[in-house]
Amino acid sequence: MYHVGVDIIEIGRIERVMARWGERFLKRVYTEAERDDCQNRAPELAVRFAAKEAVMKALGTGIKGVGWREIEVLSNRNGKPLVYLHGGAQQKARGLGLGELAISLSHSRDYAIASVIGGSIEGCDHK
Repeated sequence: MYHVGVDIIEIGRIERVMARWGERFLKRVYTEAERDDCQNRAPELAVRFAAKEAVMKALGTGIKGVGWREIEVLSNRNGKPLVYLHGGAQQKARGLGLGELAISLSHSRDYAIASVIGGSIEGCDHK
């Protein structure tokens, strides 16, 4: 079975939230490593926000099911985005029998989009 999530967000929405809430917003939603990667660049933060929501959709939890920082989106040396799950998000993925999540990120001048797909591990005892 495949678990898929997609999300799109206006980059301006993240810019407005950052202007209003600043560090409070950043620390609530992003891990320290994500904040270091993004360096307060709104397009980078927006695409990671979309990625987190896409992962929540793939897990079937919605935004109330797991914490924002339990989903971490970082890039490897080559720029490939990778998803790391922690805490409740990791437990939910295990319960679904999900192995690695594949993620694709993109943004234009105005929008950021993320898509996530994960496949259940064969032979896993799903709950």
